[in-house]
Amino acid sequence: MPVLAENTAPHSLRGLIDLSRYPLDDLSGDTGRQLIDNCRSQLEEDGCVVLKNFVPEEALARLEREAERLSPEAHYNETETNPYNSDGDPALPSSHPVNRFDDRTNGFVAGDRIGPDTIIRQIYQNPDFQHFVAEVVGMDEIHQYADPLADLVVNVLREGCQHPWHYDTNEFIVTMMTRQSHGGGRFEYAPGIRSPEGENYAEVENVIDGDRSRLKTLDLQPGDLQVFFGRYSLHRVTPVTGDRERHTVIFAYAKQPGFIGRPERAKRIFGRMAPIHEQLLKDGMQRSDSLAD
Repeated sequence: MPVLAENTAPHSLRGLIDLSRYPLDDLSGDTGRQLIDNCRSQLEEDGCVVLKNFVPEEALARLEREAERLSPEAHYNETETNPYNSDGDPALPSSHPVNRFDDRTNGFVAGDRIGPDTIIRQIYQNPDFQHFVAEVVGMDEIHQYADPLADLVVNVLREGCQHPWHYDTNEFIVTMMTRQSHGGGRFEYAPGIRSPEGENYAEVENVIDGDRSRLKTLDLQPGDLQVFFGRYSLHRVTPVTGDRERHTVIFAYAKQPGFIGRPERAKRIFGRMAPIHEQLLKDGMQRSDSLAD
């Protein structure tokens, strides 16, 4: 197991990731190619891949302390939301997913609160890590968000908090758990329930109604890395129980440079907008797909 070096270069992954098991610095080698092939196969099967113990124990202890230090910066928004983080539609039936609201009681530490000296930002900005993610999701390259709030986020769930059924803004998302709660906090998802061509509202309604036939549940643990196609897979985190917070780092990348989330979404999740969101709200904003969120 790698030993964490205190004098590691700012953009080096050595000591932060178990490179002997996950050779992000040598993806062209046999072990690296096999790693990519395995990840792609799992993603193709159900839109999710989990790399267990991605972070070695020594680095994980530092990551946990770092997330704990950042957690008081989380904005908690106790509100009701539908899967699309949008308003309801009175023209649709009350049973329609757009009109199905549930309590969202979780916290997010925005990216502009996470400094350049933090381990998680060093990982997020690392070229080898970005190249690995791009290879896994089958893209030539990926780009960091231009959104100063949503680029790198720490999700904080304290007792009673949950993140109800929802989709991610981006086509894929990369997360790393740094602390698990004493109870609850299960990650559940319905792989590929919608597509760029359509919302598949009928199946979404079935899931919300309690149909678990297409659901999968993950046993995520601290140090695990998850790559997830959350734009098309409905997912949630069940309510946390116990007095130990659940912390998860969210690394957000996009296919094209310059990605910025909707201003309304920033306001809902972070309780505020950055100047770029205010400008976009003033100028109007266009998205590349026609999905509800």
